[in-house]
Amino acid sequence: MILFKPYKVGRTLFLSLVLAFVFAGLTSVAVAGPTSAEYGVVLNLSGKQRMLTQKMSKEILLIALDVDKDGNLANLKNTSSLFDKTLKGLRDGSEELRLPPTSSGRILRQLDKIDGIWAEFYPVVKDIINAKAVTAEQVAKVATDNLPLLKQMNKAVGLYEKDAQKGGLKADPGLASTLNLSGKQRMLTQKMSKEFLLVAYNHQRDDNKLALLETYTLFERTLKGLRSGDETLGLPGTKPQHILDQLSVVEKLWEDFKPVVAYASDVKTTDISKDKIEKLAKTNLPLLKEMNKAVGIYEKEAAK
Repeated sequence: MILFKPYKVGRTLFLSLVLAFVFAGLTSVAVAGPTSAEYGVVLNLSGKQRMLTQKMSKEILLIALDVDKDGNLANLKNTSSLFDKTLKGLRDGSEELRLPPTSSGRILRQLDKIDGIWAEFYPVVKDIINAKAVTAEQVAKVATDNLPLLKQMNKAVGLYEKDAQKGGLKADPGLASTLNLSGKQRMLTQKMSKEFLLVAYNHQRDDNKLALLETYTLFERTLKGLRSGDETLGLPGTKPQHILDQLSVVEKLWEDFKPVVAYASDVKTTDISKDKIEKLAKTNLPLLKEMNKAVGIYEKEAAK
């Protein structure tokens, strides 16, 4: 009987110590947060979500303008499904997408806002896919509602960037900014395409001409800043030659694409011909693809 009590106390103490070590381990993991490599993936894919809001809108407008309707319906289905899957992955984590779950309360609250907007936007997309057609009312709704979705997604990326600068990428905060803005370039390729098509559709033509001018000007400035640096944009410039080589590929495509969007933004332009619409439809995707490659290379730099 005398020996039993110390044993009980010892066992309790032992269990307490085990639990303390487990808790300490869990706490250290929580404090550590995502690794540099994980932050690279999060910044890449959350940034890509901004692009997908604009790509969906562009595809809807191409369907409305009867440009490769079947192809763009298939693209719209894939784009919207990817946005939905990535949005869930950002919140809960996704092994397939290599996304860790989000634990930050303020980012989770921001994702709640995006979920609310997406819950209204996605049904419109599904209606278009099912009907295989776009009404003028749907064009007007998409033209209005894509911007809040883009804006709130952009806020989420900014929050992820701040966390990255404090966490896994705190040793190189300039790389977090570079990942954000290079990723944003993908979005701008699709945003200016969308604005071009809204002008072609004659939806709020003057407003979209101005928006298009602002968008392609920002794309061009950021492209130069990625290469040479831009203090205002928070870009330190790029030194690795293999990334500079990829930026050269993007710059060459931009030389061909810029005149197309500049024509549509010109106040003197009163009509956009079908051949110009088809050229934009054909040339925007290579620009997006090569810009996306550049982001992927920056992501790999974050993992080093």
